[in-house]
Formats: sequence, structure tokens, C-alpha cells
Amino acid sequence: MKILMIITGLGMGGAEHQVCNLADDLTSRGHSVKIAYLLKPVIVKPKSEKIDLIWLGGGKSLLSIFSAFFCLVKIIKKYKPDVVHSHMFHSNILSRLARIFISIPHLIGTTHSNNEGNKLRMFAYRITNSLTDIFTGVSQSTIASFEAKKAVHKNKMISIYNGVDINYFKFNENSRKQLRTEYNLQNKKVFIAVGRFHEAKDYPNLLNAFDILLKTHINIHLLIVGDGELRNTIEKVILERNLGGYITLLGIRKDIPELLSAADIFVLPSAWEGFGLVVAEAMACKRIVVATDCGGVNEIVGEAGFLVTPKDSKALASGLDQALKLNLEERKKLGETARFRIVQHYGLEAATEKWLSVYSARS
Repeated sequence: MKILMIITGLGMGGAEHQVCNLADDLTSRGHSVKIAYLLKPVIVKPKSEKIDLIWLGGGKSLLSIFSAFFCLVKIIKKYKPDVVHSHMFHSNILSRLARIFISIPHLIGTTHSNNEGNKLRMFAYRITNSLTDIFTGVSQSTIASFEAKKAVHKNKMISIYNGVDINYFKFNENSRKQLRTEYNLQNKKVFIAVGRFHEAKDYPNLLNAFDILLKTHINIHLLIVGDGELRNTIEKVILERNLGGYITLLGIRKDIPELLSAADIFVLPSAWEGFGLVVAEAMACKRIVVATDCGGVNEIVGEAGFLVTPKDSKALASGLDQALKLNLEERKKLGETARFRIVQHYGLEAATEKWLSVYSARS
């Protein structure tokens, strides 16, 4: 099967990782996959060298979007994919409009967030829904959000959860010891957050909660993995509150399973999410999870972690405090439960099987 994936960009994010992981798994099964993207830079890439990455020449200007659209049409005409699978708003709309000009045997669109923009964007989805064969969301919460915003009629979307490579995301004791020694964290309780510095991830919420926690817990440290447009703002808050000795900004890293293994507690402070892939990855590494109850996060966590109200720093601090108070046996049991839940319900292989079933379907 020839599959063309289209995504707005390949920066740091759960959607980007999921597209690359899915492309790798599909390629390993003998399918031909190409990934077209609108925006640079490329931070996340597939592992397989068989997967072509094609820049559509897109940018943030209207002219560049038009240019990307015509480039997309040319690629579809030349590659003749059996399936076009678009991800995120710009790619979803452009792929639908492309179908007006060129034949696409099977067109699938996926939204990865509960919040893909304003009313105009929701209107754009609504008036172009007839151009796609199947429209999917990464969680039941995402679908409910799109229905509530009238971006789609009820019962017209299907939910397909993201998948985690459980053989890659697993606890590693050697990495834990090595990294905790490297960062001088041997005798500390270590928190970790992973995600781009964007409004959706609500890092001010995390910094406020951590500041509150420091009033009763001194021997703690926070690792933050990521980068983005709000980095200067985050650095300023850390400086103003004298948190520099308790927080390490690690930037963009490739060794996420190892870093998760080094930490004791994973924290997700997001204001909104679609699925929350990094939560599932942390659970696969047997980490204790404290996360805001947004988007599909509660669908992932279930009873295997702590959920708190979004945009409430006191609630987040309380959740972190509860996690710290677990004894060794309780932490071990909850970590095992978390991984088991991911293995049972959110493995990458199972997700790929579901996508292949969708790709093979016909409207």
C-alpha cells in the first residue's frame, strides 16, 4: 500500500512523534510511506531511511500556503498514493481542497487536539467534511470537543488512540543511575516534564505548583525537556522566583526513555491536550504520573496515576505532594500498573493495525 502522510510540521510534539512512529511501523510491514510537511524546522524524524520527507514549501504567509497547496497537488499526482492521511488543521484542510483538483482514492484526516483554533477554523472543517472519507480524533474527548464546536456532525468521527512503542519506552535502571549521577540527583526526588514551550502546555502552572511544593519539600528537583517560543518567559519566571537551583532546562532531547527512567514522577501541567502521548510514554516507563485532567488524558491514566484540575496550581501542587508521599512499595505497584495499562490498551502495533483497517475501508 502507498501511503502519503501530510502534517503541518515536524517540530517537537506528540502529533509529530506519532506520525513518525506510525510511518516507521507501516514501513516495517512492507508499505511505502512518504511524509509531506508544511513548516520548518524538522526536529522529529522517522527512524527508517526508506521514508521520504517532502517539504511543501509552506510558511506562515498566505502566499506560501497557496504555494504549498499546489506543491501538494503535484506530489499526489506523481506519487499516486492509495491513501492520503492528513494530520492537524492546515494539512487537513489543504488535503481536502486538493481532492477538488485531483483524484484521491482514500482520504483520512486526524485531529490531535481538543483546541485546533477559532470559530473560523471550525467552520472550515464543517464546510469541507464532505471531502474526506474518514475523520478521526485521538480521544473521545477530542471528538466531543469538535462536536460541541459544531466542526462536525455527531457520530461522524471515530476515535483511534495514539500508540506507544512499548519496546522503546521502558524503564532502564542503568540509565537512571547514570543520569542521576550526571546531574547530581542521587539523593533527590526528581520530577520531569516533557513538552514544547507553548501556551497549551501551561508551564507557568507547573512553576507555580513547584514553587508551592518547595515550601514543604526541599530535597526535590524538576527536569524540563523541551523548547519553544515561551522559553524566555519560563526562564524569567525561574530567575525571578530563585528556582534555578531546583530546576534544570534540558532543551530538546532524543533520550526521552532514559530521562523518564531517571525521574521519579512525571508531571503534565497542560491547559489542554488531545491525547497526551507523553503521558502514555511515561507510564510505559513505569513512572508515577501526575497530570491535569484535560483532553484524553483521563482516558490514558485511568486509575494508574493522579489527575488534577487544569489551570489550578494549588491542585497540581497537592497532586505532586500526594505522589511524593507514596512509599516504595506503593510507587512500585503503581508503576507496574501504569505500564500494564499501556501495554494492554495503547501499544503502537495495535494502533497500526487499527489504522490499516481504516486505510482498507471504503466510504
